[in-house]
Amino acid sequence: MEKIKTKIIQIGNSRGIRIPKHILERLNIKNQVELIIDVDKQQIHIISVNSVRQDWEKAFQKMHQLEEDELLIDDGLDLEIDSESWEW
Repeated sequence: MEKIKTKIIQIGNSRGIRIPKHILERLNIKNQVELIIDVDKQQIHIISVNSVRQDWEKAFQKMHQLEEDELLIDDGLDLEIDSESWEW
């Protein structure tokens, strides 16, 4: 665990902190974080929020290479539907 000190700075009508670039990179923090506020302990925890779909493209490519990307459920349309019995 590391401790760093930083100053509270003015950002428009709000106030914020600057987080050094090397820390953001090490923690893989991009555009969004989650704040956990514990008023009793006077603490704010900053948690990295990564995209839910992060690295999906790589995973799909690997599945394709391993031929593990076949459909489990046939999601095609049955083209022999009797459309005359439908109400339009």
